[in-house]
Amino acid sequence: MKVSAWDDVVVPVSVVFISDTHVPARARDLPVQLWERIEACDVVMHAGDWVDVALLDELERRARRLVGVHGNNDHGALRERLPEVARVDLEGVRFAVVHETGSAQGREARCAARFPDVDVLVFGHSHIPWDTTTAIGLRLLNPGSPTDRRRQPTGTYLTATVAAGSLSDVTLHRLPVRPPRR
Repeated sequence: MKVSAWDDVVVPVSVVFISDTHVPARARDLPVQLWERIEACDVVMHAGDWVDVALLDELERRARRLVGVHGNNDHGALRERLPEVARVDLEGVRFAVVHETGSAQGREARCAARFPDVDVLVFGHSHIPWDTTTAIGLRLLNPGSPTDRRRQPTGTYLTATVAAGSLSDVTLHRLPVRPPRR
């Protein structure tokens, strides 16, 4: 928690969650709206399937803090530089980031068993936004994909605020539909 020494004002941490960017395979770049959010936030969490190390380099350059993992479509330098699972504590909220969690059926129970010491699990792979809480209180978040919407009406990403041990303002952002890449 960021606290001013002068007046004890709590400054929340802003987070952008992305996954399955598939740049440049599915898009030449991330949408401008998303880059603006990335540059304005405190932390970016990427749940894998970058596809090219150039995007990792650019995110490291433009984000204040980056937490990322490799996905099933990431090879070479991406696997060398990124873990399969990343863990980070932000202002008292324990996060884990992983690419794959298996099928939707039984996901909550599997993830609760695999990550009992985590408050929020960020994952990707399906390209389908997901926001649920398990019986033990584990919050599961999938931001979808900003560039490869598959069966979704639009590309998506998530934002949230973390302060004083709490995750709040979790918001799904829908991106304008762009014409298919030729």
